[in-house]
Parts: sequence; C-alpha cells; structure tokens
Amino acid sequence: MEFFQRFAIPHPSPAIYASMVAIVLTMIAIVVGVTYFKKWGYLWREWLTTVDHKRIGIMYLISALLMLFRGGADAIMMRAQLAAPENTLLDAQHYNEIFTTHGVVMIIFMAMPFIMALMNFVVPLQIGARDVAFPRLNALSFWLFFMGAMLFNISFVVGGSPDAGWTSYFPLAGNEFSTSVGTNYYMIAIQIAGIGTLITGINFLVTILKMRAPGMTLMRMPMFTWSALITNLIIVFAFPVLTIALLMGTMDRLFGTHFFTLDNGGMDMLWANLFWIWGHPEVYILILPAFGVYSEVISTFSRRNLYGYTSMVASMVVISLLSFTVWVHHFFTMGQGALTNSIFSITTMAIAVPTGVKIFNWLLTMWRGKIVVTTPMLYSLLFIPLFTIGGVTGVMLGMSAADYQYHNTMFLVAHFHMVIIPGVVFAMLAGLTYWWPKMFGFMLNEKLGKAAAWVIAAGTLLAFMPMFFTGLDGQARRMYTYSETAGYTTGNMISFVGAAILAIGFVIIVYNIYYSFRYAPRNIGSDPWDARSLEWATHSPVPDYNFAVTPQVESREAFWDAKKKGHVLFKEELKKIHMPNSSGVPFIMSALFFVFGFGFIFSIWPLVIISGIGIFACMAHRSFEKDDGFYIPVEEVKETEEKLGGAK
Repeated sequence: MEFFQRFAIPHPSPAIYASMVAIVLTMIAIVVGVTYFKKWGYLWREWLTTVDHKRIGIMYLISALLMLFRGGADAIMMRAQLAAPENTLLDAQHYNEIFTTHGVVMIIFMAMPFIMALMNFVVPLQIGARDVAFPRLNALSFWLFFMGAMLFNISFVVGGSPDAGWTSYFPLAGNEFSTSVGTNYYMIAIQIAGIGTLITGINFLVTILKMRAPGMTLMRMPMFTWSALITNLIIVFAFPVLTIALLMGTMDRLFGTHFFTLDNGGMDMLWANLFWIWGHPEVYILILPAFGVYSEVISTFSRRNLYGYTSMVASMVVISLLSFTVWVHHFFTMGQGALTNSIFSITTMAIAVPTGVKIFNWLLTMWRGKIVVTTPMLYSLLFIPLFTIGGVTGVMLGMSAADYQYHNTMFLVAHFHMVIIPGVVFAMLAGLTYWWPKMFGFMLNEKLGKAAAWVIAAGTLLAFMPMFFTGLDGQARRMYTYSETAGYTTGNMISFVGAAILAIGFVIIVYNIYYSFRYAPRNIGSDPWDARSLEWATHSPVPDYNFAVTPQVESREAFWDAKKKGHVLFKEELKKIHMPNSSGVPFIMSALFFVFGFGFIFSIWPLVIISGIGIFACMAHRSFEKDDGFYIPVEEVKETEEKLGGAK
C-alpha cells in the first residue's frame, strides 16, 4: 500500500473528486466513441502520425483552446473566492494550487500553443513553402508539448498540484515548503514541453531563412513571418536557460543538490534571475507574433499597405534585443541596490519606445485607409486602447522607486493581464477568425464574432481595472482572503462580474464555431477577405502540397500585386511534388517522454530506465532509417486542383 499512497492527493476536496470522475468518464467516452465509429485507423493515419504543418497547427489550436478553458476555470474560481471578504469557497492550500496552475496553463500551455498553431499553419504558406524544414521534428515538437501539458494537468488528480506560484520561487518550491510531488510536476512537465518549443524555434528559423519562395527576400516577407522569425530567434536563446534552471530545480528536489537552497552554498535568488532571464523574453515570445497578426489584419482591412514596413521590422529587432536586458525589474524590491535598479529601470522604459512605434505604424496605416470593420479588425481596434493601459502601467512599474509601492499588489496583476489579454489573447482570436477560412474552408459568423469581441473587451475592463485601485490601496496578490474592514469588497466583486462576462464571451466563441460549422456556406473561394499576402493565393482549405506550383515573388505584397497590378505569381508548369512521409515515431517517442517524466516525478526508477531506453531506441531508429519521402504525380495534382477550383 505504501507504493500507492504516493499517488494520493494530499489535500483532497469534493471538487477534485468530481474532477477525477469527470476525467475517467471523458476518457471512457472518447474510447467508446472512436471505437463505435471505427476511427482508430483514421486517427492514427491522419493525425497521430501526420507531419503536415497544417494538421500540426490545427492540433496545436485544439490543445490551446482546451487549455484556455482549463485555465479559465481556475480564474473563475479565484475571482469567486475573492468576490466576498472571508470567503470559504476555497481554503488557502487549494487557492495556492489554483493560482499556480492558472499561471502555468495560461502562459505555457495556452498562449504558447496558440502562437505555435498560427505559426505552423501560416508561415510556410506565407513564404511559399511546401512544409517546414524538418517535418518530423515539427511533429515531435507538438507531441512533446502535448505530453508535457497532459503530464502537468494530471497533477491535481494524481499526487497533487504544484502550489509554489507560477514562478515557483525557491525556497518556497524546495522540499521544505513544498512537500508533495506537485512542484516535481512543474519542473518536469515544463521541461518536456520546453524541449518541444526549443525544437520548434530551430525548425522555424531554418524554414524561414532557407525555404522562402524565389524572389522573396527578407525585406519582402509578410510582417507575421518577420514576427515569427524574431520570436523563434528569442526562443533559441531564452528556452535553454529555462530548461537548465528547471533541471537544477529538479536536482535540488530529487537528488539533494544545493543550487537554490538557503544552506550549503545555495542561492535562492539564482532561481529568480534564471527564471526571469527566460521569463521576460517569454513575454515578447508571446507579444511579437501577436503584433505580426495585428499588422496583417490592420493592413488587410484598412485596404492599404502597412505604413512604415522598415521601421516595424527594426522595432521588432530592437525589442528582441532589449527583452534580454530588463529581467531585473521583476525583483526591484529584492535588494540589488540603487545603481542596478536604475540601470534596469532605464532599459525597461526604453523598451516602450519601439512598442510605441508599432502603435503609431498601425494608426497611420488606418489613417486614409478604407477601413472595413470585420471581427478580426474589431479585435485589432479594441486592442490599441486596452493595451495602452497595460503599457502605461508597465512604465509606472518600471520606475524602481515607485515599484516599492506597486510590487506584490493587485496593481501588478492588473498590469500583466491588461498587457497579455489585449496584446496576446485578442490577437490570437483575431488571427483565429482571420485564418479560419483558410484552415477549414468556411467562415465564422460575423455577428456572433463581433458580439464575442465586445463582450470580451467589456469583461476585460471590468475584471482588471478595479485591481489597479485595490492594488494601490494595498491589496496583496496571492492572498486567498481578506477582512471586510480592508475595503476591497466592491472592487473584487466588480472583478468577479468582469470575469464572468469574460467567460460568457468565450462561450459565444464556442457557440460561433458550432453554429458556423453547421450553417456557414462552403463556397467562399480562396480569398474571402480580399487579403494581401501569399497564403491567400492557394485554395481554402489548403491541399497537402500547399501550392501546385511554387510562386515567384516580385514585390513586398506579391498576392495583392498579382490581383491589382497583373503580376504573374505562378509561372512554371505543373510537376510532380515531393512530400515527406508520415511517421509514428514522434508520437511514440513523446509518449515515452510522458512515462519518463511520470517516473521521475514519483522517483519510480525502473520506469525511468525503461522509458529512457525506449526514447534512445526511437532516436536510433530515426538515425538508421532511410526515408526519402514520396512524390505526388502530376495527374493527381491536376485532379486535386480541378476539384478545388482550378489550377493555381
């Protein structure tokens, strides 16, 4: 029995027991459903073994949407707990677990895969490529992320959730204060997912630099592709730091090393530095692709080219460099000294300048444009004032002397969410709506889409604006309750109402997807938005090979100029097309990583050894495998093109 006791939840509650039952029933329903409809073969052939960047992008998208609702449930519980003074909905331990998992799920397992979804689907199309540079590595990237996410998400029903905060500061994350395996889940699940992200960064750097269509120079690339290039460059430099920090934390917890302990030469502040050396560039890993989405959407629906293309590129490069020079502003109050704080205060405020350049670029793009307010454009318009609130409060926090007042209060929580929700979530929803017809061959309903945008914007303001004031009044973050005499009741109740409105907005989006799937017309053509970049030059939905003929790029807006100025995009004759073979190895290898991580979390060393051998066996298999892919014959290409509406 002692062996099985380690898997028990240290702080069970009726909600957790209900979750256990729900998870088991859901798994049974999935197995029964797939078996009943005889879809196991289809699932294996078309999805689990696919290396097609478009299908991988869709799987990232599904995962991100699932994690959005998982993290959103945590958020609603937190706001419900704080809606009234001395509330007993959650106890202190459960609240700690919820705000820890909320942060990790939303940043690592929701925002990141949402960005990866759009990058996977859109970037190869925008540069005129058949696929990414390393298709199997791309599949491995997704499955490592997915297995890391699943490993993290079983923590609250097997062994207990992490409870040291999403930043997992030591010594709080050490064995002395985090006695359950929850923090082990944090350390190992994020490592597994992070390895997948690092592989993605390398893959997309090579793809963008080496696989662009003829004539597409770097300064002719669409702005979303530029943002993806800069983002993946940041990933390659930032994620190894996180991986090593997590490895050091794992060794402290499992093997008794002293990297971050308070004794035997350990340095708890070393964790804070390593975490934020990754953590602040991570903010721009999220924000820069969002800026790329806004650039595409605003240019398309202003019916004019993006104003200041060169300055937009330059500002992204400057942001990427400055993002590595500001990490200390996350702990101004932790004793660095006035000189260090002053230096990082200056770099923090400096990074606002290239961000401001982008805002003006978008405004000047819209000025004298013929603006069409579609759902993606509405998200982009709502983003600008809301993000400005987040940016201005960020400059306030960047003043080190003033930060002693703001730090560790709800003011900081409000600032972060007013940056991430308009800056990332709005962009992802705009991008989802914008590229949805290219992904699935039909459009989402515009009325429902605009209703969701307005509701989400209203919910964002109501949920987070009161936190600025309760924070200035002294309400500390991470407190699970407060006294009625503190005066925070009204602000927290308004925040709870705002969170509920936000939830309604996302429910509208889910209904929109269902409604549009049922009733939206399928005869929308390949370019329903009258867009400007190359992904709209192929069919909707996109065939396996992307383009029947590789496009020839002659200008910065090749597709727009082909439509309006008569440029010829497709000059060659149809030829047989080389494509990569599907493979089950990435899925199997990632499943072994899941088992490997689970064994490490619970110190089940035979499981670690067996799964580790399996992982190396998969690597060896790939090393000795001869796989030259396959060719799609010209006749099949012609048949597909005619079926989809004529050869491109």
